[in-house]
Amino acid sequence: MTWLAAASAALTPESTQQAAGYPSLFLLVLIGALVPVVPTGALVSSAAVVAFHQRAPYASALVFVTASLAAFLGDAALYWLGRRGMRSQSGSRWLAAIRARAPEERLAQAREKLAGHGTAVLVLSRLLPAGRIPVMLACLMAEWPPRRFARGNLPACLAWAATYQVIGVVGGSLFEQPWEGVVVAVVLTVLISAVPGVWRRVRAAG
Repeated sequence: MTWLAAASAALTPESTQQAAGYPSLFLLVLIGALVPVVPTGALVSSAAVVAFHQRAPYASALVFVTASLAAFLGDAALYWLGRRGMRSQSGSRWLAAIRARAPEERLAQAREKLAGHGTAVLVLSRLLPAGRIPVMLACLMAEWPPRRFARGNLPACLAWAATYQVIGVVGGSLFEQPWEGVVVAVVLTVLISAVPGVWRRVRAAG
């Protein structure tokens, strides 16, 4: 048997999933932080389901580290682009793209809460669907330096990754087949994301 055949025999389907899965999760969460239309919560929950069903002892821990690191770096990059947009004409399109995701009413609420509670608002904003961008904008308008934003955003990303991983573990523990758990995890994350919008419509109608 040649070394290539031996390597192919040693490469199990599970190890193949790990080799492709963690870089893919990292890139998708990173892109989702920069382009806030990618359902990153569903990605993390789905990855947590797959990790739950794997035999590797550190699979779940790697999902947590990968997701939280990618979210942190993506947020840091988006914040840097936002600061650049406030200071230079060349970066204004990034700032405009961020502003388009935050209605004036929600931005005003975010600025008020940030002034009263500081970095604790960052943690909460990461856990609330569509809460991250208004608070990030509030930090930009308050002229927080990147280092201060990073200190507050680190626990926010850790809490976010842990929350969606728990959703995935719950979904994975209910079924024997990983794909069934993935479906449940995705449905749960979609429902969680839809709740704030539905609540706002109900309040507006009332």
